[in-house]
Amino acid sequence: MSFIQGQQQEQDECIDHPCKGIDLLIRPGKKDLGGFTVRRCLPHPQRRLVGPWIFFDHAGPSTLPAGEGVDVRPHPHINLATVTYMFEGQFQHKDSLGNDLAIQPGDINLMVAGKGIVHSERSPDSEREKDATLHALQLWLALPEQDQEIDPAFYHYAADEIPQVDFDGIPIRVMMGHAFGVSSPVKTFAETLYLESRLQAGQSLPLPEAEERAVYVAEGEVEIDGETVPEHAMAVLTSKQGLAAKANKASKIALIGGENVGERHIWWNFVSTSKDRIEQAKQDWQAGNFPTVPGDDEEFIPLPEK
Repeated sequence: MSFIQGQQQEQDECIDHPCKGIDLLIRPGKKDLGGFTVRRCLPHPQRRLVGPWIFFDHAGPSTLPAGEGVDVRPHPHINLATVTYMFEGQFQHKDSLGNDLAIQPGDINLMVAGKGIVHSERSPDSEREKDATLHALQLWLALPEQDQEIDPAFYHYAADEIPQVDFDGIPIRVMMGHAFGVSSPVKTFAETLYLESRLQAGQSLPLPEAEERAVYVAEGEVEIDGETVPEHAMAVLTSKQGLAAKANKASKIALIGGENVGERHIWWNFVSTSKDRIEQAKQDWQAGNFPTVPGDDEEFIPLPEK
């Protein structure tokens, strides 16, 4: 899923920081999508991927009035895996494999598109009966080239399955990969790192090492290697070792990273090493060759003109 379906995002601001702990500071533009806002950090004109991560959206926090909700109609993906994480609120996930369940705060949904999958994400009825908060991260992983055309799959991990550790009074959830002495059960295809932490003012968190990594400040403000990373900004880090994030105020951060999987082409909801494969996916979606979503097959998002 893309929270911005065919929408033109505002121009990003970025500041280059060579030879320091921060290589690039990304300040994503904010887009109002009729009741909730979205900020997109990746892909960026100056940085398409961080490790295997090729897409990073921050939705909300926003309040959806009673009677309203989010309705992301069925749409396709190929050659990637989506990772959905809710801070607050819920989404009802349905896909062409027949999966149908709500993702709760703290859960992780990993949807592997492989050779092709279709899914929708909507606010469940229980969320529409009242004023509801939406606050989520939506990420995409580029599958390694040898795994791009595997069979599609879906994995759901409940909040209590995600390991949490305490580092000097700082709670850390290791969503994917290995850090701080624990390993997440969430399936990976390449070396992958994804964690969330909440820091109080003055606390400092050592940042786990990875071939590539970036820190996103969902709330608050942190300092890394003497540089300020403000709220709703992503700091793409250099290979400098021993970096830490120090909170200038109460902060909520996410760290993503992992191994470099090479360049990818990205068009709408399609990611691949092959432009021809993306062209084929476009034709297949227009021709109705993708599978449908059971229980949600009356609507779909048309292929964008651009």
